[in-house]
Amino acid sequence: MKAKTISLQNAIIALIVGWLTLFVLIPNVMIIATSFLTRDESNLIELTFTLDNYVRLIDPLYAKVLLHSFYMAIIATLLCLVIGYPFAYIVAKMPPKWRPIMLFLVIVPFWTNSLIRTYGMKIVLGTQGILNKSLMAMEIIDKPIRLMYTETAVMIGLVYILLPFMILPLYSAIEKLDHTYIEAAKDLGANKLQTITKIILPLTMPGIIGGCLLVLLPALGMFYISDLLGGAKNLLIGNVIKNQVLNARDWPFGAATSIALTIAMAIMLYAYYRAGKLLNKKAELD
Repeated sequence: MKAKTISLQNAIIALIVGWLTLFVLIPNVMIIATSFLTRDESNLIELTFTLDNYVRLIDPLYAKVLLHSFYMAIIATLLCLVIGYPFAYIVAKMPPKWRPIMLFLVIVPFWTNSLIRTYGMKIVLGTQGILNKSLMAMEIIDKPIRLMYTETAVMIGLVYILLPFMILPLYSAIEKLDHTYIEAAKDLGANKLQTITKIILPLTMPGIIGGCLLVLLPALGMFYISDLLGGAKNLLIGNVIKNQVLNARDWPFGAATSIALTIAMAIMLYAYYRAGKLLNKKAELD
């Protein structure tokens, strides 16, 4: 019986390792290798080593897109944090019987493909869309506001799609919050603002950092939101990769851009890891 269990475990491990090797390791190695090759008009890539693909990333044209992409992702992350933190805090303070219902409502959008939901946002934000018609019906505006194909529309789309990724880790951190610290702060004369800034925010910082990473990293690559809501003037890094691979047929440069994005994500994850260790160390000292 023990031998069968060990054999089954080895088979499962071999299956997982084989799957990861075939669909994760090999494709990523191919992308890394392609990023150091040369573009070929007829065969897509030429087996000639070059660093030009990475040098092109600092070209003002592409550097501007990269910086704009980070700007858009950071603003979307901050908006998700500002909206998501109060919501997560309110849900965590609700009676236990209501919390699963509220979390269910947060998770429900995941049941629909994000691309379909983005198309739905076009119906809401269009010149003759639901939002403009509602505002005009309430006589708040006299004529439709142009939202589609603007930076604002891209920002709304990013927040709409990624907000649940912020709420869930925040809720997890706030739910585990030890309320004796809050009571002690009140006993010591701390007001509400001091309690929030000195007690609640530091204790929930792991959830804040985790939520920010879960929003920031996907926001850099969601090219379809920029395509559908922002037009050609509001590109993200994902748009550059898509355009280079599918339109320009420059696979090496698209691969180099993808690797650069991966490295940026790895740096952010390492920063999250270090921040987590520092917070744990501080908590132990306190």
